[in-house]
Amino acid sequence: MSAKTIHRIHPAQRDDIGDLVTRRPLPNPLLGQLDPFLFLNHHGPQIYPPHNRGLPFGPHPHRGFETVTFIVEGSLAHRDNAGHESVIHAGGVQWMTAGSGIVHAEVSPRDFLEQGGAVEILQLWVNLPSRLKMSAPAYTGLQKDEIPVMELDGGKVAMQLIAGEWEDRQGAIASLTGVFMSTLDMRAGGHVRATVRPPRRVFLYVVRGSIVVGGHDDPVSAYQLLELDDDGDAVDLHTESGALLLFGHAEPIREPVVAHGPFVMTTRAEIAQAVADYQAGRFGSALG
Repeated sequence: MSAKTIHRIHPAQRDDIGDLVTRRPLPNPLLGQLDPFLFLNHHGPQIYPPHNRGLPFGPHPHRGFETVTFIVEGSLAHRDNAGHESVIHAGGVQWMTAGSGIVHAEVSPRDFLEQGGAVEILQLWVNLPSRLKMSAPAYTGLQKDEIPVMELDGGKVAMQLIAGEWEDRQGAIASLTGVFMSTLDMRAGGHVRATVRPPRRVFLYVVRGSIVVGGHDDPVSAYQLLELDDDGDAVDLHTESGALLLFGHAEPIREPVVAHGPFVMTTRAEIAQAVADYQAGRFGSALG
C-alpha cells in the first residue's frame, strides 16, 4: 500500500463577511472544486463582545447540494422552512440536504448575542449528482456526544466519525452518496494512515496546527487545503506539534457544475428554474 502525494497546497484567502473573520480555501483561482467537494468557508476563530449582532446568515435558499457545518467553538442555531430547528454547540455538526429546495437560517443563539464569546465554524458544500439534486430536503443536527469517536494511534488521535465507515464502526450520518467525513484531533506525535483507493477524491483541510503528509518533509500549517494526487491508495498523516483536520473522501460525480449564489445544478436552465421556483414560493413558506 503506497501513500498519496501532494499535488498542490491551497492557502485559504481572507474574505471577511462584515465583522466575521472568514477564510475560503475552496474554490480558489487554481481549483474550482475537488469533485464532489465544492466550497469551504472557515469563520473565525475570533471573540465576539457582549451585546453583539451575531452571525449574519439570515434566511436564504439552497438547491442541489448538501451543507456540512462544523462547530469548532461557540454555538450555532439552525432553523428551516421544513420544520427543523436546533442549537448545536462546540464539537457538534449540522448536515443539511438542500435537495429540491429549502430556506434556512444559521444565526447565533440569544445567549451568545447577549454574552458574546468564542466563534469558529466551518461550512463545507458537497455536491449531489443530477439524479439526486431534487431529493427531499433533510436536516440532522448532532451534538458532540452524539458523534462516534475512534481512538487511534494509542490515543494520540481522536477521529470524530461523522459519515461513512471506519473499520467496523458506522458514522453518525448515512450520506446519500457514500461520503466519508471526519474530524481528526491529533496530539503531538500522532499518526494516521487511512486507505483511500482511487477513484475516491480526498478532502483534507488543516484547521489548526500543522501536519506532514506521506513522504513529504515540509509541514503544512493551518488554513491550508491539500490537493492530493490520485497516485497511491492510502493517506498518511503525521503531526509533530498537534493538529485539527477535516478529513473526508468521496466518489467524484464527474458531471457539469453550474453554480449561481446558493444554487448548484448541472445546467444554466436548471439554475434559471431554481431562481424562478424560489421567487414563486415553490421552496415552501418563507422564514421570518
